[in-house]
Amino acid sequence: MDILRCILQVLAVVSGSLAALWSMLIILRLQWPAPVLWILKLLAAALSPLFFGIGVLCILVGFATDSVFLGLIGLYDTLFYLIYVVRVTRSPNIASGFEQAFGLNWESRIGAPQKKYFLSRRTILTLPAVPIPRLEQNISFATIPGTDRQLLCDVWQPAATIAPSGLAFIYMHGSAWALLDKDLGTRPFFKHLAAQGHVIMDVAYRLAHETDMMGMVQDVKRAIVWMKDNAATLGVNPDTIVVGGGSAGAHLALLAAYTADNPQFTPLELGGKDLSVCGVVSLYGPTDLKAMYYHTNQQITTRSTPGKPKKAMPVQMPTWIIKMMGKAYYRFHFDKDFANAGVFAVLLGGHPDECPDQYALFSPVTHVHTNCPATLQIQGEHDLMAAVKTTRFMHTRLAEEKVPAVMHILPQTDHAFDLILPNLSPSAHTAIYDVERFLALQVKNGE
Repeated sequence: MDILRCILQVLAVVSGSLAALWSMLIILRLQWPAPVLWILKLLAAALSPLFFGIGVLCILVGFATDSVFLGLIGLYDTLFYLIYVVRVTRSPNIASGFEQAFGLNWESRIGAPQKKYFLSRRTILTLPAVPIPRLEQNISFATIPGTDRQLLCDVWQPAATIAPSGLAFIYMHGSAWALLDKDLGTRPFFKHLAAQGHVIMDVAYRLAHETDMMGMVQDVKRAIVWMKDNAATLGVNPDTIVVGGGSAGAHLALLAAYTADNPQFTPLELGGKDLSVCGVVSLYGPTDLKAMYYHTNQQITTRSTPGKPKKAMPVQMPTWIIKMMGKAYYRFHFDKDFANAGVFAVLLGGHPDECPDQYALFSPVTHVHTNCPATLQIQGEHDLMAAVKTTRFMHTRLAEEKVPAVMHILPQTDHAFDLILPNLSPSAHTAIYDVERFLALQVKNGE
């Protein structure tokens, strides 16, 4: 009995102490480059419900074994992670929330079919089971003029038992404009949205150095046109298309949505086509590239200063990660010019002082106007990639132009929070809660 008691105490002390140590990562506000700490912080935040449970168990074991030390560790873990989960699953500030954007009775505008598979609340333990959607992968949606280069996408359609909502959600993955691919960590998200009758188009747009940033934006517009051309086949209302994405994908979605009538951003073969969308969803997408340049310390990682060497940047993933990823290492383009991923001096042809017009041209905030589509921005307060202050500024600009806009800043949350253990992560759940309601508000019920 004493041996069992000792083993139980040791396990509780180790797990409780680890949970307490990981809490420090959640508190820490990182600065780029800090890739390892960033991933660990995302993991700590996603596992917060588990760490809360460990804290409760430590309290119980401490009480049962008369261990004050263990009880105090458990009390710390329980309170810390409870407070974190409560904070990260709050509704957006009323001044930037759904009421401000869509009116006090906004929920009454949502049809019953969409509500059936809504998250009942932000504070759920895991995502609920939903009917299995239909998935068709690697569909060619465009061919780049003058080449045989085909652009591919995956299309998620609702299960046969789900009534179509008529809405299509075109999603661009995160990439630093140079890496990764469609179908990366988004399956739980897409399954949940498809259960509400939506069609999801997961786009693999071209990356650097195959094309430049203009080419990427134009690929988004090619996806919009394809969806409109195939709307009848997919059960989509061509006037109910929303674009969105994460990180660089969100940036491209914002640019495509805000420049629907701008010929400078329109591919020649799409001249005269309807490129408009009814909404745009930005998950931690940068809105001001000059601000992001300085926020990610590119002035010291990509530029030499007299008397100061450039700060070292990771040039390759660790060998053990490469082996673990296998073929995915190549599918996600990590074998390419890893060191230049997200480097604006390469993407835009210079530093902000050398080509300020390029930084302004490709910053979504530059293109805010009265006819912008409804906008949802979700971002972590601790985002080490995209500056939160510029997200707030763009929300202010949208409000000035009377554009329906929702902004939700999640406390103590970092970049790409929704892609790590999304079935368990409280921050991922609150993002899904916002996105599903935003999309449902765009559905044209009875039309």
